[in-house]
Amino acid sequence: MKKLVMGFSVVALTVILAACGGTTDNAKETKDESWTKVEEAKKLTVATSGTLFPSSYYNDKNELTGYDVDVIKEVAKRLDLEVEFKEYNVDGQITSVDKGESDLGANDFGLSGDRGKKFMLSSPIKYSFDSMIVRKSDDSGISSLEDLKGKKAAGEPNTNYMKIAEKYGAELVTYDNATNDQYLTDVANGRTDVILNDYYLQKMSVGALPDIPVKILEDVYFNANHTGFLMKKESVALSKKINEVLNKMQEDGTMAKISETYFQTDVSVEPKEKIEESVSVE
Repeated sequence: MKKLVMGFSVVALTVILAACGGTTDNAKETKDESWTKVEEAKKLTVATSGTLFPSSYYNDKNELTGYDVDVIKEVAKRLDLEVEFKEYNVDGQITSVDKGESDLGANDFGLSGDRGKKFMLSSPIKYSFDSMIVRKSDDSGISSLEDLKGKKAAGEPNTNYMKIAEKYGAELVTYDNATNDQYLTDVANGRTDVILNDYYLQKMSVGALPDIPVKILEDVYFNANHTGFLMKKESVALSKKINEVLNKMQEDGTMAKISETYFQTDVSVEPKEKIEESVSVE
């Protein structure tokens, strides 16, 4: 069953460099072996959800697929590596990368808040912006972000989308790896009023379940952004290798081809829409 996970949360990454008496070889302690580790193992370990349609989900044949999944598979193929996927919720993915259990996270990751101080992204694989899903019948009484006050906003706890909703006075209704139909049906029947999330993910989710009477609120867009693969800030060598391949995939049209498969448009380039409104959360 296709599932939708709403947004991302932040897990702190702490690096402690200990010194003990005499001299300490800090250079050795902080040596970047991110690519060497992967190259020697001939394997790239990737944290993902398997629940985020259409970036990482299970198809009707029970196969893990999606935009982020296919892009990282192609990267690994060109680097002559196998891929091992580990599935977690969003907090689990970030923790897995943080602890070095996974080399990177592939799940429509962006950088926001403090995350950019502790992690880094690959070259962009998707450009987008944020939007809101509401009821078809009455737009859930929402025509702007200010109208979120008093509304019930659905999403995964601790995400930036929920933080934005809270900032505008919404009541938060939290889920954990809920399915598309649960999220959308709850908006349709009034259990909740609105879902804040990425525009393209919402577009594909609404399109996949046309019988549920919800829609994306037109012309209320904010926070132009881009996403990529999430890595520890210290994984410079690994990110360089991955970025080299991503750039070649962009040049030879592979990125556009994969994007069209999942989004029916090329999300690997900046959208035509001009998104001027920006909402920050701490």
